[in-house]
Amino acid sequence: MEQFEPDRLTPAQVAAMRRSFRNGRAALTRRSLVRAATGGALAVGGLGALSACGIPAAGKTQGGASAEDRSAEEKVVNFSNWPEYIDVDDSGKSRPTLDAFTRQTGVAVKYTEDINDNSEFFGKIKPQLAAGQDTGRDVIVLTDWLAARVIRLGWVQKLDAANLPHAFTNLSPQFRNPDWDPGRAYSYPWQGISTVIAFNKKALDGVEVKSVSDLLDNPRLKGRVGFLSEMRDSIGMTMLDMGKDPGKFTDDDFDAVIARLQKAVDKGQIRRFTGNDYTSDLTKGDLAACVAWGGDIVQLQADSPDVDYIIPAGGYMTSTDNMLIPNKARHKTNAERLIDFYYQPEEAAALAAYVNFVSPVDDVKPYLEKIDKSAADNPLILPDRAMQARSHAFRALTQKEETAYEEKFAKLTGA
Repeated sequence: MEQFEPDRLTPAQVAAMRRSFRNGRAALTRRSLVRAATGGALAVGGLGALSACGIPAAGKTQGGASAEDRSAEEKVVNFSNWPEYIDVDDSGKSRPTLDAFTRQTGVAVKYTEDINDNSEFFGKIKPQLAAGQDTGRDVIVLTDWLAARVIRLGWVQKLDAANLPHAFTNLSPQFRNPDWDPGRAYSYPWQGISTVIAFNKKALDGVEVKSVSDLLDNPRLKGRVGFLSEMRDSIGMTMLDMGKDPGKFTDDDFDAVIARLQKAVDKGQIRRFTGNDYTSDLTKGDLAACVAWGGDIVQLQADSPDVDYIIPAGGYMTSTDNMLIPNKARHKTNAERLIDFYYQPEEAAALAAYVNFVSPVDDVKPYLEKIDKSAADNPLILPDRAMQARSHAFRALTQKEETAYEEKFAKLTGA
Protein backbone atom coordinates (compact mmCIF):
# COMPACT_ATOMS: atom_id res chain seq x y z
CA MET A 1 0.00 0.00 0.00
CA GLU A 2 1.54 3.27 -1.16
CA GLN A 3 2.35 5.79 1.54
CA PHE A 4 2.38 9.52 0.79
CA GLU A 5 3.88 12.21 2.97
CA PRO A 6 4.31 15.62 1.31
CA ASP A 7 7.17 17.89 2.29
CA ARG A 8 6.94 19.35 5.75
CA LEU A 9 7.10 23.07 6.38
CA THR A 10 10.47 24.68 6.84
CA PRO A 11 10.89 27.46 9.43
CA ALA A 12 10.80 29.98 6.57
CA GLN A 13 7.49 28.63 5.31
CA VAL A 14 6.01 28.76 8.81
CA ALA A 15 7.16 32.38 9.07
CA ALA A 16 5.61 33.17 5.69
CA MET A 17 2.34 31.60 6.79
CA ARG A 18 2.25 33.55 10.07
CA ARG A 19 3.20 36.76 8.28
CA SER A 20 0.22 36.28 5.99
CA PHE A 21 -2.14 35.48 8.86
CA ARG A 22 -1.21 38.78 10.51
CA ASN A 23 -0.89 41.04 7.51
CA GLY A 24 -2.01 39.32 4.32
CA ARG A 25 -5.26 39.82 2.48
CA ALA A 26 -6.74 37.26 4.86
CA ALA A 27 -6.22 39.64 7.79
CA LEU A 28 -9.19 41.89 7.03
CA THR A 29 -12.73 41.43 5.81
CA ARG A 30 -13.31 41.71 2.11
CA ARG A 31 -15.78 44.58 2.21
CA SER A 32 -13.33 46.87 4.03
CA LEU A 33 -10.06 45.74 2.48
CA VAL A 34 -9.08 42.99 0.11
CA ARG A 35 -7.73 39.65 1.30
CA ALA A 36 -4.59 37.94 0.07
CA ALA A 37 -3.76 34.35 -0.64
CA THR A 38 -1.70 33.03 2.21
CA GLY A 39 1.40 32.91 0.08
CA GLY A 40 1.60 29.22 -0.67
CA ALA A 41 2.88 27.98 2.68
CA LEU A 42 0.52 25.46 4.21
CA ALA A 43 -0.51 25.47 7.84
CA VAL A 44 1.48 23.68 10.51
CA GLY A 45 0.05 20.21 10.73
CA GLY A 46 -1.44 20.64 7.25
CA LEU A 47 -0.30 18.66 4.26
CA GLY A 48 3.05 18.00 5.84
CA ALA A 49 1.40 16.08 8.66
CA LEU A 50 -0.49 13.71 6.40
CA SER A 51 0.48 10.12 5.87
CA ALA A 52 -2.25 8.02 4.35
CA CYS A 53 -2.77 5.07 2.06
CA GLY A 54 -3.50 5.88 -1.53
CA ILE A 55 -3.26 9.70 -1.36
CA PRO A 56 -1.70 10.75 -4.66
CA ALA A 57 1.50 12.77 -4.67
CA ALA A 58 1.17 16.45 -5.56
CA GLY A 59 1.84 17.02 -9.23
CA LYS A 60 -0.13 13.96 -10.36
CA THR A 61 -3.61 15.09 -11.31
CA GLN A 62 -6.14 12.48 -10.27
CA GLY A 63 -9.85 12.15 -10.91
CA GLY A 64 -11.97 13.15 -7.94
CA ALA A 65 -14.17 10.74 -6.02
CA SER A 66 -17.92 11.22 -6.34
CA ALA A 67 -20.66 10.14 -3.98
CA GLU A 68 -24.23 9.22 -4.73
CA ASP A 69 -25.65 12.52 -5.97
CA ARG A 70 -28.69 13.38 -3.86
CA SER A 71 -29.40 16.65 -5.67
CA ALA A 72 -32.75 15.49 -7.07
CA GLU A 73 -34.26 14.49 -3.72
CA GLU A 74 -32.40 16.98 -1.50
CA LYS A 75 -32.97 20.48 -2.86
CA VAL A 76 -30.05 22.07 -1.04
CA VAL A 77 -26.45 23.09 -1.64
CA ASN A 78 -23.85 23.75 1.08
CA PHE A 79 -21.60 26.67 0.14
CA SER A 80 -18.48 27.68 2.12
CA ASN A 81 -16.98 31.08 1.35
CA TRP A 82 -14.92 33.92 2.82
CA PRO A 83 -16.46 36.63 5.02
CA GLU A 84 -17.95 39.67 3.31
CA TYR A 85 -17.49 38.15 -0.14
CA ILE A 86 -21.07 38.19 -1.43
CA ASP A 87 -23.76 40.80 -1.96
CA VAL A 88 -25.91 41.72 1.05
CA ASP A 89 -29.03 43.89 1.11
CA ASP A 90 -29.35 47.11 3.08
CA SER A 91 -30.72 45.29 6.11
CA GLY A 92 -27.64 43.07 6.20
CA LYS A 93 -29.86 40.03 6.61
CA SER A 94 -30.43 38.89 3.04
CA ARG A 95 -28.09 37.87 0.22
CA PRO A 96 -30.02 38.86 -2.91
CA THR A 97 -28.20 36.70 -5.45
CA LEU A 98 -28.54 33.58 -3.31
CA ASP A 99 -32.23 34.32 -2.87
CA ALA A 100 -32.53 34.70 -6.66
CA PHE A 101 -30.79 31.35 -7.16
CA THR A 102 -33.30 29.65 -4.89
CA ARG A 103 -36.24 31.28 -6.66
CA GLN A 104 -34.84 30.26 -10.05
CA THR A 105 -33.94 26.66 -9.18
CA GLY A 106 -35.88 25.68 -6.07
CA VAL A 107 -32.54 24.81 -4.42
CA ALA A 108 -31.93 26.30 -0.97
CA VAL A 109 -28.41 27.47 -0.14
CA LYS A 110 -26.81 26.84 3.22
CA TYR A 111 -24.22 29.62 3.08
CA THR A 112 -21.37 29.58 5.59
CA GLU A 113 -18.61 32.19 5.94
CA ASP A 114 -16.11 29.79 7.47
CA ILE A 115 -13.02 30.42 5.34
CA ASN A 116 -10.80 32.96 7.08
CA ASP A 117 -7.61 31.95 5.31
CA ASN A 118 -6.66 29.15 2.96
CA SER A 119 -4.39 27.19 5.25
CA GLU A 120 -6.66 27.30 8.27
CA PHE A 121 -9.63 26.15 6.21
CA PHE A 122 -7.60 23.40 4.60
CA GLY A 123 -6.78 22.18 8.09
CA LYS A 124 -10.51 21.86 8.79
CA ILE A 125 -11.33 19.73 5.78
CA LYS A 126 -8.14 17.74 5.14
CA PRO A 127 -8.94 14.84 7.52
CA GLN A 128 -12.15 14.06 5.64
CA LEU A 129 -10.58 14.61 2.22
CA ALA A 130 -7.63 12.38 3.08
CA ALA A 131 -9.96 9.68 4.37
CA GLY A 132 -12.25 9.87 1.34
CA GLN A 133 -15.16 11.23 3.37
CA ASP A 134 -17.77 13.92 2.79
CA THR A 135 -16.69 17.32 4.17
CA GLY A 136 -20.30 18.46 4.52
CA ARG A 137 -19.67 21.08 1.82
CA ASP A 138 -20.70 21.07 -1.82
CA VAL A 139 -18.87 24.23 -2.96
CA ILE A 140 -15.69 25.69 -1.48
CA VAL A 141 -13.74 28.81 -2.52
CA LEU A 142 -9.94 28.51 -2.54
CA THR A 143 -7.22 30.80 -3.83
CA ASP A 144 -5.47 29.53 -6.93
CA TRP A 145 -2.32 28.11 -5.31
CA LEU A 146 -4.36 25.95 -2.92
CA ALA A 147 -6.91 25.10 -5.60
CA ALA A 148 -4.00 23.77 -7.63
CA ARG A 149 -2.86 21.63 -4.71
CA VAL A 150 -6.21 19.98 -4.01
CA ILE A 151 -6.69 19.28 -7.72
CA ARG A 152 -3.29 17.59 -7.87
CA LEU A 153 -4.12 15.59 -4.77
CA GLY A 154 -7.30 14.34 -6.41
CA TRP A 155 -9.49 15.77 -3.64
CA VAL A 156 -12.01 17.64 -5.80
CA GLN A 157 -14.40 16.43 -8.48
CA LYS A 158 -14.28 17.02 -12.19
CA LEU A 159 -17.08 19.30 -13.30
CA ASP A 160 -19.84 18.22 -15.67
CA ALA A 161 -19.81 20.73 -18.53
CA ALA A 162 -23.44 19.88 -19.34
CA ASN A 163 -24.44 21.59 -16.09
CA LEU A 164 -22.32 24.70 -16.75
CA PRO A 165 -23.54 26.27 -20.01
CA HIS A 166 -23.27 29.88 -18.80
CA ALA A 167 -19.91 29.32 -17.13
CA PHE A 168 -18.43 27.70 -20.22
CA THR A 169 -19.73 30.46 -22.48
CA ASN A 170 -19.19 33.53 -20.30
CA LEU A 171 -15.89 32.89 -18.52
CA SER A 172 -13.50 35.72 -19.35
CA PRO A 173 -10.62 34.68 -21.65
CA GLN A 174 -8.26 36.08 -19.02
CA PHE A 175 -9.06 33.19 -16.68
CA ARG A 176 -9.77 30.27 -19.04
CA ASN A 177 -6.53 28.32 -18.98
CA PRO A 178 -4.50 28.41 -15.77
CA ASP A 179 -1.59 25.98 -15.87
CA TRP A 180 -2.91 24.21 -12.78
CA ASP A 181 -6.38 23.57 -14.31
CA PRO A 182 -6.28 23.86 -18.11
CA GLY A 183 -9.71 24.48 -19.58
CA ARG A 184 -11.20 24.74 -16.08
CA ALA A 185 -12.03 21.05 -15.71
CA TYR A 186 -12.19 21.26 -11.90
CA SER A 187 -12.72 24.92 -11.01
CA TYR A 188 -14.33 28.20 -11.97
CA PRO A 189 -13.26 31.60 -10.62
CA TRP A 190 -15.42 33.29 -8.03
CA GLN A 191 -13.51 36.59 -8.37
CA GLY A 192 -10.15 37.81 -9.65
CA ILE A 193 -7.44 39.81 -7.84
CA SER A 194 -5.14 42.31 -9.56
CA THR A 195 -1.72 43.45 -8.30
CA VAL A 196 -0.67 46.92 -9.47
CA ILE A 197 1.47 49.90 -8.43
CA ALA A 198 -0.29 52.41 -6.18
CA PHE A 199 0.93 55.84 -5.15
CA ASN A 200 0.02 58.92 -3.17
CA LYS A 201 0.12 61.86 -5.59
CA LYS A 202 0.80 64.40 -2.85
CA ALA A 203 3.60 62.34 -1.30
CA LEU A 204 5.29 61.83 -4.68
CA ASP A 205 5.78 65.60 -4.90
CA GLY A 206 6.37 65.53 -8.64
CA VAL A 207 8.26 62.24 -8.83
CA GLU A 208 7.07 60.19 -11.79
CA VAL A 209 6.29 56.54 -11.13
CA LYS A 210 5.61 54.28 -14.09
CA SER A 211 7.34 51.01 -13.23
CA VAL A 212 8.76 48.79 -10.55
CA SER A 213 12.18 50.13 -11.57
CA ASP A 214 11.07 53.57 -10.43
CA LEU A 215 10.21 52.12 -7.04
CA LEU A 216 13.54 50.35 -6.74
CA ASP A 217 15.91 52.91 -8.23
CA ASN A 218 14.68 56.48 -7.76
CA PRO A 219 16.66 57.99 -4.86
CA ARG A 220 13.90 60.52 -4.19
CA LEU A 221 11.70 57.63 -3.06
CA LYS A 222 14.26 56.11 -0.71
CA GLY A 223 12.59 54.75 2.41
CA ARG A 224 9.12 55.52 1.09
CA VAL A 225 8.50 52.41 -1.02
CA GLY A 226 6.50 49.33 -0.03
CA PHE A 227 6.36 45.80 -1.44
CA LEU A 228 3.96 43.03 -0.51
CA SER A 229 4.72 40.20 1.89
CA GLU A 230 3.02 37.85 -0.59
CA MET A 231 5.83 36.21 -2.55
CA ARG A 232 3.96 35.69 -5.80
CA ASP A 233 2.91 39.34 -6.01
CA SER A 234 6.21 41.03 -5.22
CA ILE A 235 8.36 38.54 -7.11
CA GLY A 236 5.95 38.46 -10.05
CA MET A 237 5.76 42.23 -10.45
CA THR A 238 9.56 42.51 -10.31
CA MET A 239 9.96 39.68 -12.82
CA LEU A 240 7.74 41.52 -15.27
CA ASP A 241 9.80 44.67 -14.80
CA MET A 242 12.92 42.67 -15.62
CA GLY A 243 11.38 41.28 -18.81
CA LYS A 244 10.84 37.80 -17.36
CA ASP A 245 7.64 35.78 -17.54
CA PRO A 246 6.14 34.77 -14.14
CA GLY A 247 4.43 31.93 -15.95
CA LYS A 248 7.64 30.34 -17.28
CA PHE A 249 10.57 31.42 -15.11
CA THR A 250 13.56 29.34 -14.05
CA ASP A 251 15.46 29.08 -10.77
CA ASP A 252 18.03 31.51 -12.16
CA ASP A 253 15.27 33.99 -13.01
CA PHE A 254 13.91 33.75 -9.48
CA ASP A 255 17.36 34.28 -8.00
CA ALA A 256 17.92 37.33 -10.20
CA VAL A 257 14.73 38.90 -8.86
CA ILE A 258 15.71 38.16 -5.28
CA ALA A 259 19.09 39.81 -5.90
CA ARG A 260 17.42 42.89 -7.37
CA LEU A 261 15.09 43.27 -4.41
CA GLN A 262 17.88 42.55 -1.94
CA LYS A 263 19.90 45.42 -3.37
CA ALA A 264 16.97 47.76 -2.77
CA VAL A 265 16.55 46.46 0.77
CA ASP A 266 20.24 46.89 1.52
CA LYS A 267 20.30 50.52 0.42
CA GLY A 268 17.12 51.37 2.32
CA GLN A 269 15.00 51.99 -0.75
CA ILE A 270 12.22 49.63 0.40
CA ARG A 271 10.61 50.78 3.64
CA ARG A 272 9.06 47.40 4.39
CA PHE A 273 7.20 44.36 3.07
CA THR A 274 3.55 44.52 4.11
CA GLY A 275 0.14 42.99 3.90
CA ASN A 276 -2.98 45.16 3.92
CA ASP A 277 -1.43 47.47 6.49
CA TYR A 278 0.23 49.40 3.67
CA THR A 279 -3.11 51.13 3.08
CA SER A 280 -2.78 53.36 6.13
CA ASP A 281 0.78 54.37 5.23
CA LEU A 282 -0.27 55.07 1.65
CA THR A 283 -3.20 57.31 2.54
CA LYS A 284 -1.09 59.23 5.09
CA GLY A 285 1.77 59.61 2.62
CA ASP A 286 4.32 57.69 4.69
CA LEU A 287 4.56 55.46 1.66
CA ALA A 288 4.85 57.42 -1.56
CA ALA A 289 4.40 54.35 -3.76
CA CYS A 290 4.00 50.60 -3.37
CA VAL A 291 3.01 47.32 -4.94
CA ALA A 292 -0.68 47.02 -4.07
CA TRP A 293 -3.87 45.01 -4.53
CA GLY A 294 -6.50 46.45 -6.85
CA GLY A 295 -9.38 45.80 -4.46
CA ASP A 296 -7.70 48.01 -1.87
CA ILE A 297 -7.33 50.83 -4.35
CA VAL A 298 -11.01 50.73 -5.31
CA GLN A 299 -11.89 51.12 -1.64
CA LEU A 300 -9.25 53.75 -0.84
CA GLN A 301 -10.05 56.01 -3.77
CA ALA A 302 -13.58 56.49 -2.45
CA ASP A 303 -12.18 58.41 0.52
CA SER A 304 -8.60 59.35 -0.45
CA PRO A 305 -8.37 61.54 -3.58
CA ASP A 306 -4.56 61.49 -3.46
CA VAL A 307 -4.42 57.70 -3.99
CA ASP A 308 -4.04 56.49 -7.56
CA TYR A 309 -2.48 53.57 -9.43
CA ILE A 310 -0.76 52.60 -12.66
CA ILE A 311 -0.40 49.44 -14.68
CA PRO A 312 3.30 49.16 -15.64
CA ALA A 313 4.16 48.78 -19.31
CA GLY A 314 5.48 45.30 -18.52
CA GLY A 315 2.11 44.19 -17.19
CA TYR A 316 0.63 43.23 -13.85
CA MET A 317 -0.06 40.12 -11.78
CA THR A 318 -3.43 38.49 -11.41
CA SER A 319 -4.77 35.63 -9.29
CA THR A 320 -8.16 34.09 -8.60
CA ASP A 321 -10.35 32.70 -5.86
CA ASN A 322 -12.04 29.61 -7.23
CA MET A 323 -15.17 27.52 -6.69
CA LEU A 324 -14.54 23.77 -6.44
CA ILE A 325 -16.61 20.73 -5.49
CA PRO A 326 -14.91 18.51 -2.88
CA ASN A 327 -14.85 14.75 -3.18
CA LYS A 328 -17.90 12.93 -1.84
CA ALA A 329 -20.07 16.07 -1.93
CA ARG A 330 -23.72 14.99 -1.62
CA HIS A 331 -25.15 17.57 -4.03
CA LYS A 332 -22.81 17.81 -7.00
CA THR A 333 -25.44 18.75 -9.57
CA ASN A 334 -26.87 21.43 -7.30
CA ALA A 335 -23.33 22.75 -6.76
CA GLU A 336 -22.74 22.95 -10.50
CA ARG A 337 -26.03 24.79 -10.95
CA LEU A 338 -24.90 27.30 -8.31
CA ILE A 339 -21.54 27.82 -10.02
CA ASP A 340 -23.29 28.29 -13.35
CA PHE A 341 -25.80 30.73 -11.84
CA TYR A 342 -23.03 33.20 -11.04
CA TYR A 343 -21.90 33.16 -14.66
CA GLN A 344 -25.12 34.80 -15.79
CA PRO A 345 -24.03 38.40 -16.44
CA GLU A 346 -26.90 39.95 -14.47
CA GLU A 347 -26.05 37.96 -11.34
CA ALA A 348 -22.30 38.51 -11.83
CA ALA A 349 -22.96 42.26 -12.02
CA ALA A 350 -24.85 42.26 -8.72
CA LEU A 351 -21.95 40.44 -7.08
CA ALA A 352 -19.27 42.70 -8.61
CA ALA A 353 -21.11 45.86 -7.59
CA TYR A 354 -20.90 44.78 -3.98
CA VAL A 355 -17.49 43.14 -3.58
CA ASN A 356 -15.48 45.36 -6.01
CA PHE A 357 -13.17 42.58 -7.19
CA VAL A 358 -12.40 41.62 -10.79
CA SER A 359 -15.44 39.94 -12.28
CA PRO A 360 -14.49 36.74 -14.16
CA VAL A 361 -17.64 36.97 -16.28
CA ASP A 362 -17.54 38.29 -19.82
CA ASP A 363 -20.05 40.88 -21.07
CA VAL A 364 -21.07 41.92 -17.58
CA LYS A 365 -20.58 45.66 -18.17
CA PRO A 366 -24.08 46.59 -19.46
CA TYR A 367 -25.62 44.99 -16.39
CA LEU A 368 -23.17 46.58 -13.97
CA GLU A 369 -23.76 50.01 -15.52
CA LYS A 370 -27.40 49.80 -14.46
CA ILE A 371 -26.31 49.23 -10.85
CA ASP A 372 -23.15 51.33 -10.50
CA LYS A 373 -21.70 53.10 -13.52
CA SER A 374 -18.49 54.04 -11.70
CA ALA A 375 -17.86 50.37 -10.96
CA ALA A 376 -18.60 49.44 -14.55
CA ASP A 377 -16.05 52.00 -15.74
CA ASN A 378 -13.37 50.92 -13.25
CA PRO A 379 -10.72 48.68 -14.89
CA LEU A 380 -9.83 47.25 -11.49
CA ILE A 381 -13.30 45.68 -11.50
CA LEU A 382 -13.89 45.22 -15.23
CA PRO A 383 -10.58 45.25 -17.09
CA ASP A 384 -10.98 45.75 -20.82
CA ARG A 385 -9.43 43.41 -23.37
CA ALA A 386 -6.26 45.50 -23.63
CA MET A 387 -5.75 45.42 -19.86
CA GLN A 388 -6.54 41.71 -19.66
CA ALA A 389 -3.85 41.06 -22.27
CA ARG A 390 -1.30 42.64 -19.92
CA SER A 391 -2.15 40.35 -16.99
CA HIS A 392 0.12 37.52 -15.91
CA ALA A 393 -0.33 34.64 -13.48
CA PHE A 394 2.42 33.13 -11.35
CA ARG A 395 3.05 29.60 -12.52
CA ALA A 396 2.29 26.58 -10.37
CA LEU A 397 5.20 25.47 -8.22
CA THR A 398 6.47 22.03 -7.36
CA GLN A 399 6.84 21.18 -3.68
CA LYS A 400 10.61 21.48 -4.02
CA GLU A 401 10.35 24.91 -5.64
CA GLU A 402 7.84 26.13 -3.09
CA THR A 403 10.17 25.22 -0.23
CA ALA A 404 13.25 26.76 -1.84
CA TYR A 405 11.53 29.95 -2.98
CA GLU A 406 9.82 30.61 0.34
CA GLU A 407 13.19 30.20 2.09
CA LYS A 408 14.79 32.80 -0.15
CA PHE A 409 11.87 35.20 0.05
CA ALA A 410 11.74 34.89 3.85
CA LYS A 411 15.42 35.77 4.07
CA LEU A 412 14.82 38.80 1.85
CA THR A 413 11.90 40.11 3.89
CA GLY A 414 13.38 39.27 7.27
CA ALA A 415 10.50 36.99 8.14
